[in-house]
Amino acid sequence: MSLVLALVVGKDNGDDRSQKGQGHTSSAPVTRSPSPTSGSPTPSPSPSAPPAGYELRDDGEGFRVAVPEGWTRATVPSEYGMAVVNFRSPDRERRLQVYEVSEASPEASFDLYLSDRTAKPRGFEKLALTNLDEGDFTGSRLEYLADTIRNEPEVGTWHVYDERFVAADGKIYALAAYGPDADGREDELDLLTTALAWFCPPGMNCDPAGNAALD
Repeated sequence: MSLVLALVVGKDNGDDRSQKGQGHTSSAPVTRSPSPTSGSPTPSPSPSAPPAGYELRDDGEGFRVAVPEGWTRATVPSEYGMAVVNFRSPDRERRLQVYEVSEASPEASFDLYLSDRTAKPRGFEKLALTNLDEGDFTGSRLEYLADTIRNEPEVGTWHVYDERFVAADGKIYALAAYGPDADGREDELDLLTTALAWFCPPGMNCDPAGNAALD
C-alpha cells in the first residue's frame, strides 16, 4: 500500500481545533504531491530523503513527519484522537501543526470550520478552499490570513495553509503551516508539502521511500 501524505490545524480559540466528531471514511491512499499553482494533486515518486535543512521526526504520538532542523515541539490536549502537536521555529514565527480530525471527511471538517459555529482567529480572511480529490486520494486545502494566532507572537498578518486528508491508515489528519505573510507565501507551501511528503500515520510501517504497510 502506498502512503498518502498531508497536513492540518487544531483548536486554539478558533485556531487549534480538536472536537469530537463522527466516524471516519476511508479510501485507498496514493502517494502524490500537491501542485502549488493549481492546487491539484499530481502523481510523483516518493522522495528518497528530506530536503536540506529538514529532519525526520518519529513523534511520541506515533506519526512520522519531516520538519525543519532545530524546531521545538509542544502538544495541546485534544478531545479526539491523538494530541495536537505543534512544531515551532526558534523565533516562534513559523509553525507546523499536526492533529487527527474528528469529522467524517476533510470536506465536512472544513464545512464546520468555515461555519458560524466555529470561532476564527481575529482578522480571519479566507483566500481559497481547494478540493484535492483525485483517484484514490481524498483531501482538501484551506488557505487563509489572520491578524493574530493565539499563543503565537505578533508578526503582522499570518498566512496559513491547512490541509486535511485521508491517510494510509484510513483516518483523517490535518497538517497546517503558519508563517508571516510579509515574507511571501512560498515558505508556508514548502513547509506543508515537505511535511506531507514524509508523513506516516501511527500504526503504519513506512520505509525510507515513503511506502507504508500496516504493522
